[in-house]
Amino acid sequence: MELSEVIRKRYSVRKYAEKEIPEEVMAEVIEAGMLAPTAKNSQAQRVYVIKSAEGIEKIRSLCRSAYDAPTVLCFTASADEVYRNPFEEGFNSGHQDCSIVATHMMLKAAELGLGTCWVNHFPRAEVRQRFGIPENEELVLLMPIGYPAEDSVPSPRHAESKAVEEVVRYL
Repeated sequence: MELSEVIRKRYSVRKYAEKEIPEEVMAEVIEAGMLAPTAKNSQAQRVYVIKSAEGIEKIRSLCRSAYDAPTVLCFTASADEVYRNPFEEGFNSGHQDCSIVATHMMLKAAELGLGTCWVNHFPRAEVRQRFGIPENEELVLLMPIGYPAEDSVPSPRHAESKAVEEVVRYL
């Protein structure tokens, strides 16, 4: 499948089949993330793969947007490794780096027949505490991942898009 087709077919999956992801398939998704560019190649991202029964039970109790996926990825940025912009105090690459890595993984997952959903609606402090995520790592997003249920369909809003003229400016 060509990249443009993957981009067009991918949607936010909110209903998953009760089917585990084979290790070799998950390894391909992870490799795609490892190939993603990061600021100054700092690779400050951390990806926690939540798939044990205990871990899944925990994340589902904390986040209704886990959508009963068999696996949930948690992306963090290590404050010790992010690129810091010397022109702007307090600005670092953590969110961008995690977003690029997550997007690579999301698109690879779609190519492999998996569904994902980008989730920011979760209690970061509780997730940090319950999963023992170090204080020097900023939680950026969660990503449920798995095979879409047979009756999974895109949200009606999925096809909505602003006009190009509303979002693109040529300078």
